[in-house]
Amino acid sequence: MSVSKSALWNSASRLATAEKWRARLAGRRNPVTDALLEYADPRPGMRVIDLACGLGEPAIPLAQRIGPKGSVTAVDQSMELLSVAAERAREKGVRNVTTQLADAHTLPFADHYFDLATCRYGVMFFRDVQRALTELRRVLKPDARACFVVWGPIEQPYWQSTVLLVQRHVGGDALEPGGDDPFRFAAPGSLAKVLRDSGFRDVEEVPRNLPWVWPGTGEEVFDYACAMSAPFRSMMERVSPEAWPAIRTEGAATIERYRVGDEIVFGADVILASGKA
Repeated sequence: MSVSKSALWNSASRLATAEKWRARLAGRRNPVTDALLEYADPRPGMRVIDLACGLGEPAIPLAQRIGPKGSVTAVDQSMELLSVAAERAREKGVRNVTTQLADAHTLPFADHYFDLATCRYGVMFFRDVQRALTELRRVLKPDARACFVVWGPIEQPYWQSTVLLVQRHVGGDALEPGGDDPFRFAAPGSLAKVLRDSGFRDVEEVPRNLPWVWPGTGEEVFDYACAMSAPFRSMMERVSPEAWPAIRTEGAATIERYRVGDEIVFGADVILASGKA
């Protein structure tokens, strides 16, 4: 693979990368989405908001779970991602998902409108987390739950075999100081604290280790990680074109150590958290 230092990490490129693997991953259960759904416990007929919905996870399976008398509003700041999410819902015959272009800090919904909120790998990227969570609490009905899943520590197989491996070669910070941090709430209690500070009650955190499975090669996993890991862009750009082949070969070999039959099987350390409005 030839890695473009100027284009790998923009949103259109990340979308293209995700779409490249769409057919390969189609029909496979996503353990993180499944864990969030189980944790959130959506009920038939609920009105749900899914923040930072991306390509439709977990908005689409949420909509399937709550049935036609319920509805899911899938919110994101990227029209490109929302368009794909809407198309995926149509392909699956799911008609109770509505997409909404919006900023989590200023939600265009009435007070006490939703019965449940979910957010999968999104809350750590909010510019002002307390403001966004306070706004989310505003649009939830009294006692409605907001449920989140975030990454645990970066020191786990997927990240160690990809971006941390690149960092060992180029040195310096893996993440740009002051930039987006996927591990912002990896420390135990950190997300719970900001939920409480935002007015949520009955707050809890639950650490989980979930399977992370890729139905292919270590080389594919490494390419996917490099293309999709936007917060690590500045580090990736420090790699010279001449150095990429050796780094990619080492990364693929490291990932292959996790092969089980026809699949790469990692364990993903995540944190589930929730609070009541």
